[in-house]
Amino acid sequence: MWVLAAVLFFVPSALAVAALSRRFPEEGGIYVWTRAGFGDWHGFLCGWCYWVSNVFYFPSLLLAGVGMAATALGFGENRTWLVIVCLAILWIASITNIVGLSVGKWTGNLGGLSTFLGGALIIVLGFLVWLRFGSATAIRIAPEWNLDKLNFWSQIAFAFGGLELGAIMGGEIRNPEKNVPRAAWIAGLGIAAFYIAGTLAMLVLLPPDRISIVTGLVQAASAAGARLGIGWLTPVLAFAICFGVMGQLGAWIAGSARLPFVIGIDHYLPSIFSRLHPRYRTPHLSILILSAACTVFVFVMQAGENLRIGYQLLVDMTVIMYFVPFLYMFGAAWKYGQRASGAAGLLVTVLALALSFVPPADVASVWLFEAKLAGGFLVLGGGAWMCFSRYELQRKRA
Repeated sequence: MWVLAAVLFFVPSALAVAALSRRFPEEGGIYVWTRAGFGDWHGFLCGWCYWVSNVFYFPSLLLAGVGMAATALGFGENRTWLVIVCLAILWIASITNIVGLSVGKWTGNLGGLSTFLGGALIIVLGFLVWLRFGSATAIRIAPEWNLDKLNFWSQIAFAFGGLELGAIMGGEIRNPEKNVPRAAWIAGLGIAAFYIAGTLAMLVLLPPDRISIVTGLVQAASAAGARLGIGWLTPVLAFAICFGVMGQLGAWIAGSARLPFVIGIDHYLPSIFSRLHPRYRTPHLSILILSAACTVFVFVMQAGENLRIGYQLLVDMTVIMYFVPFLYMFGAAWKYGQRASGAAGLLVTVLALALSFVPPADVASVWLFEAKLAGGFLVLGGGAWMCFSRYELQRKRA
């Protein structure tokens, strides 16, 4: 499934981002591409969905990362500490980006190094255990297809997203026509190899039915440590996960904050979004609003659900909101000459959106789960139309 996602989604994404970045190298990325190809309303909806998706992505990233680290360090059942650590990581990433990329980039760099350290640790452990004890899972190429596992297809495709993020900051990148496409190919090939090797290592260390969707990495490290007689593995992995989450948040905050800034310049959002910090020259209000909304959702999205279902709900809502802009991106790629990549990307995106509505097996109420997803999307879409209509009217009057 990783290979399918790499071939059918990542490669078309890289081709689309490369072509559209060369054609539209300015600040705004996917919003600018959609506005140019399909008009102002579609550009606004695309930018709105992309930015709002982070309200769900950041809490899901925090819940997964901090949940794994907390389990490793022994306070995984303490909800109060989980929330405190989540919010501390979120606001450190936000504040460093308000200060500017000269500071914020180091949060991203530290997170990137920590992510690779944690992933490399799992991969090396899997290789050592395989050499000495063999695999805990019989590795087969053909998967066992069922409806529950199909839900993961959308999340696997989502894992290859992000190539478009750098293009949003096209106005702040040196020679974006050359560097954005090159970075997309280098990053994507590394991502594919990293995920495939990491998944194989997990299957070597533990059978699938013993791997938790929330704390699986820590479980794998603990199993490897027990078999190899190494006791320091899980604490090291826990800190690597926390710093990795902080770095990912820092990178996404830096990129996504530029979207409402550019939309604000076009006068489709309140003027505060187009303001820069008087000292640091960053879109600080956009960052603060996003971080405040994420803080609320860290509390709200678990109401009435256990941690696993709450996490799954966050991921599915993230995927739905995040993939809507990809419909526009691949549509723009098709319109501007990338027919094969546009068609493949659209097919995978539509499939990912449909499968996001497949509930996990142990959901308490299927109807409530579906109502939260569908209702949440309709509310957010209606909010986009109301906001656009209001500011479009103001623009016409002006």
